[in-house]
Amino acid sequence: MKFLPLFLCLLTTSLHAADAESLRKLGAKVTETKGTVTQVQVKCDAFTEADFRTLGEFRSLKKLSLSGKTITDETLPLLSGLTELEELSTDGIQLTDAGYRHFTAFQKLRSLALFHPAFGSKTFTGSGLESLKDLPLLERLTFAGSTAGDTAMEAIGQITQLKQFSTWHTAQTQAGNAALLKLKKLTSLRIGQRLPSWGKAAPISFDESTLTTIAQMTSLESLELFEARLTANIIPQLQALPKLTKLKIHTVDISVADVDAIRAALPKVTVDYKPITDADKEATLVKKLKL
Repeated sequence: MKFLPLFLCLLTTSLHAADAESLRKLGAKVTETKGTVTQVQVKCDAFTEADFRTLGEFRSLKKLSLSGKTITDETLPLLSGLTELEELSTDGIQLTDAGYRHFTAFQKLRSLALFHPAFGSKTFTGSGLESLKDLPLLERLTFAGSTAGDTAMEAIGQITQLKQFSTWHTAQTQAGNAALLKLKKLTSLRIGQRLPSWGKAAPISFDESTLTTIAQMTSLESLELFEARLTANIIPQLQALPKLTKLKIHTVDISVADVDAIRAALPKVTVDYKPITDADKEATLVKKLKL
């Protein structure tokens, strides 16, 4: 009998190893903590329903990164058993607006990244993002690379528990930015430019006038600005942010003199500035973003 505890320990270790191996066979990158799978990164392009069910059995997962168009209204519920999830990153998911209610199964979720969600879909508006307001611990949200626009921003404005929000390469307009004013707890904002509509020029979503809206987000402590043309004219708006301590500027057409002026005007703010090259200015701001 004295060998029974050792036997059970070895059996448990063997089962954990076998479980992890079943994920690796699916192409997953697996991280284990004390023999328990806690992190998984996997491309789901070739996943079957059975594969999603296998992944959904790893109820100890804390962090999950998924990509692939096989993540749909039908397959996401197969992961509903992952109730310990705290961080979830997705790329290319094909959820409809109604499908976003399935995220509410992850009640411990603190961070959610949505890259290229239903990109190009003519029916996905982003209204379903409002379901995320029912995740009480959700603090960080990224919504990027989406052909959804202002409707999505209105929905995001309902997720009032958010403290950090990042957005770029969407179809939002300047009007959509105003929805962020509802996020009274927001301490960190990363904002970049919209994508032109299928290669054609479209109203820009971020320029100096956007700072008038941002200036009203007085809870901000960190602000990252990218993919725009800016000058020192934004100083008064930045000065209106009483809690701001970090400002990051990159992929922006702005002179070094104007950045120096911003630094001088905001002595208590750490300004992280990376100059844009002429080549990147032409490739990114002009050709890609049509600025």
